[in-house]
Amino acid sequence: MRFGKIVLTFSVSVFLITARAQEILPGARLMSNYLPLIQGKRVAVVANHTTLVGSKHLVDTLLSAGVTIKKIFSPEHGFRGDIEAGELIGNYTDKVTGLPVISLYGGSKKPKPTDLSDVDVVIFDLQDVGVRFYTYISTMHYVMEACAENNKPLIILDRPNPNGFYVDGPVLDTAYRSFVGMHPVPLVHGMTIGEFAQMINGEGWLKGKIQCNLTVIPCRGYTHSMTTALPVRPSPNLPNHLSILLYPSLGLFEGTVVSVGRGTDYPFQVFGFPNFPDKGFRYIPVEKRGASLNPPYKGKPVYGIDLRDYSVNYFLDRREIILDWLIYSYNNYPEKDKFFNNFFNLLAGTSVLRQQIENGLTPSEIRATWQPALEQFKLLRKKYLLYPDFE
Repeated sequence: MRFGKIVLTFSVSVFLITARAQEILPGARLMSNYLPLIQGKRVAVVANHTTLVGSKHLVDTLLSAGVTIKKIFSPEHGFRGDIEAGELIGNYTDKVTGLPVISLYGGSKKPKPTDLSDVDVVIFDLQDVGVRFYTYISTMHYVMEACAENNKPLIILDRPNPNGFYVDGPVLDTAYRSFVGMHPVPLVHGMTIGEFAQMINGEGWLKGKIQCNLTVIPCRGYTHSMTTALPVRPSPNLPNHLSILLYPSLGLFEGTVVSVGRGTDYPFQVFGFPNFPDKGFRYIPVEKRGASLNPPYKGKPVYGIDLRDYSVNYFLDRREIILDWLIYSYNNYPEKDKFFNNFFNLLAGTSVLRQQIENGLTPSEIRATWQPALEQFKLLRKKYLLYPDFE
């Protein structure tokens, strides 16, 4: 089952060499733009393993520069990025720096007033992937809210969005608001975390429409017409650039019976289930510490589709969520009333998409229903862009 795939075997390396040659610099690399804002102050850093200045962690870099860091706040997957998706994390002391690490993915997803009482300024630096249900932007929302409520300035060190070259998907219905979708934006919003933070502030989406004292340190050399490979995996089950490009389309499968390769060496690059009709490809999920402790269909043969030879140009050309795979899987699952689970509507941000698939709508028919809301969002989005757009 090829789904009209165009394979350009040479294009991945050519494109990524071009992106590297342009040398996109994330905000963290532009230290002269933010060091004057934090020197002599007590600093908290929202960070994980992606929080790098070149090859060195931002926390280590700031400590070397004489900055006083009081604590670290960590998101889903933890400060070192090795905790499984959805696994709650407690507070602890980092063994390398000796700094206290306060989890924002455990007992509380929002810094408490006591967490900020000995802090003058907060720095936020996480590598996002531009998909609404990727929870780092939800963490950012709560950090912004806590900073606003406690009169603490927030500095966001911006990073490129590898899926920032398009906008697509259903706009979230706030009746389905959750930690995997807090804002009325499309599934793929086409914004960096800095741009997204400006939208949260500008649209009054914080509780009580309170305003965060926000400073964004933009990237250098980035535009929304490009995608760029990340120096480290942003989370345990997004191991490479292809998985990140496939994530907007395959992430919806997490609300179904379909496996997306958790428990393999190629998560979010394959999909299937044990009685999948196409027997040309199979894999057997196993436990993988830090990535999948109990993957769907653990120890069982899973048949499905291997997407690992898709090219970067395929996604740059389509610039859309690929619904064909989801619809094909639903149509070929024998017990259709068991295909979706309760998580699907939260991921989709609406109950309509599931209904459309169950009613037999085609991808083009579904996409047509998204367009009015997408056009409205694109107009709103332009108010907050920091970089040249893709259109």
